[in-house]
Amino acid sequence: MTVTYTSRVATARFGGFSQLLLLWRGSIYKLLYRELLLFLAAYLGLSLAYRFLLSEAQKRLFEKLVLYCDKSANLIPVSFVLGFYVALVLERWWGQFRSVPAPDGLMVAVAGNVHGADARGRILRRTLMRYGSLAALLVLRAVSTAVYKRFPTTDHLVEAGFLTREERRRLEGLRSPYNKFWVPCAWFGALAGQARREGRVRDDCALKLLMEELNRFRGHCSLLFHYDWISVPLVYTQVVTIAVYTFFVTCLIGRQFLDPAQGYAGHELDLGVPVFTLLQFFFYVGWLKVAEQLINPFGEDDDDFETNTLIDRNFQVSMLAVDELYGEVPALERDRYWDAASPRAPYTAAAAPLRQPAFRGSAFDVALAKEEMLFQPLEDIGETLGDTLEPPPRPPPGTFTRRFSLLCRKNSAGSEGGLGPEPPPGAPPTPAAPGDGDGDSLGGDTAVLLGDAPGGSSGSHDRWLLHPSANDIV
Repeated sequence: MTVTYTSRVATARFGGFSQLLLLWRGSIYKLLYRELLLFLAAYLGLSLAYRFLLSEAQKRLFEKLVLYCDKSANLIPVSFVLGFYVALVLERWWGQFRSVPAPDGLMVAVAGNVHGADARGRILRRTLMRYGSLAALLVLRAVSTAVYKRFPTTDHLVEAGFLTREERRRLEGLRSPYNKFWVPCAWFGALAGQARREGRVRDDCALKLLMEELNRFRGHCSLLFHYDWISVPLVYTQVVTIAVYTFFVTCLIGRQFLDPAQGYAGHELDLGVPVFTLLQFFFYVGWLKVAEQLINPFGEDDDDFETNTLIDRNFQVSMLAVDELYGEVPALERDRYWDAASPRAPYTAAAAPLRQPAFRGSAFDVALAKEEMLFQPLEDIGETLGDTLEPPPRPPPGTFTRRFSLLCRKNSAGSEGGLGPEPPPGAPPTPAAPGDGDGDSLGGDTAVLLGDAPGGSSGSHDRWLLHPSANDIV
C-alpha cells in the first residue's frame, strides 16, 4: 500500500517535484477533495444568499458580521498549533516504523549457533524461528487492521502454519487478559536452553548471543504494542482539530466578497470565488489530513505500512536462512584481484562520468607561497612569544583591598562628625591637625591611601581609586 516515488526524484532537476503533482494514489487531492468541495459549496451558498435573498437592512447587518469575522479570524493560532502537532505526529510515525520487528539478526544468530544437519537440528532451528515469527505476528495482528483481517482467530494461525494445535491449546490455556505475544518468546528461551543441554548450542557465549538477539526482537514487539496503546494525548488532537475547523468556519463568513459600492476597506474588488482562501484551506486542512493519515500507519490508507507483505517476507527469509542455507558455504576461490596491489573495481560506460577523485580533506586545498613554507628559527619564535605573552606586573597582594577599606572608614568618619561650614571661594583649605582622623580632615592615613605619605607609593595611585584598573584588583 505504500506509495513509492523515490526513483522519480533520484536526481534533482528542473521542476523535479512537479511530476509528482499529477499522481492520484496517496495524493493530497484524494484525501482532501471532499472537504474542499464542501467548503466551496457552503461559501457559494452564503454568497448567493447575500446577493439575492437578503434585504438591504439584512445586507448591512451581514456586512458587519463579515467584517467582524474577518478581523477575528487572525486571533486563532492555527499555524502555530498545527505545525507542532504535525511535527509530533511525524516523529511518532517514524518511531513506529523503526519499531516494527525484523527477524534478520535473530535468524543469523540461530543459523550460526544452533548446530546439527540432522532432522533434530533442523527442527530446532525452524521451530525457534517460527516462534519469533509468531511473536511478531501476534503483535501485528493486535495493531494492524489489515493483519487482523487476514488472521482473525487462532484457528487461522494454526491453519497458516504459525501454530500447532498443541501450542494453541497451551496458548489459550493461559489465564491472562493481556496480549500474549510474549509467550512464544518464552518458548524460544526454553527451547534454546534445551538445545544448549543437548550440545546443539556449543557454549554459553553462543546461548548468551541467542538470548540477546531474542530480547532485542522482543523489545521491538513490545515497543510497537505500546505505540498502539499510548496515543498522542486526545486533548492535543482535539485542540488542533477545533482550531482548524473554527478558523475556516470563521473564514466562511469573514472572507465573503462585499458590495464594492459600500466602500468597505479591502472590499474594492468582487471576484465571487475566494481563490487564496481556497489555497489556505488546501494547505491547512491538508496539513491536518496528513497528520490524520500518519498518526496510525497500520490501517488501510494508501501510505500505510504494508504489514502483510512484511509478514510474508520475514517468515520466508527466516526459514530459508536457518534451513536451506544452513551450513552451505560456496567453494573458496581466489578473487580476481588476488595479485593486485591496489585493486580497483571497473566502471561501465554509463557510470564512468560519475567517477570523482578521492577526497583527502578540505585542508589540502589551501595554497601557500614558497616563502611561507620555510621554517623559522626557534629562538626567534620563542622571543616573539615571550614578548607577546609576558603578563603585566601585579601589585603586592592585598594593596588595593587595604586602601579601599581605609577610604571607606575615612568617609564614614567624615559623615558622622559633620562636614562643618564650607570655606569661601578662593580661600585656602584649612590644614588638618597632625594625627587627626575625624571630621572632614583627610589626615595622614588618606595620604598613605593616595600614595603621597612616606612609605606610600606615588604615581599610578595619585587619585581616588573609585574606578580601579585590572592591575589594582587582587
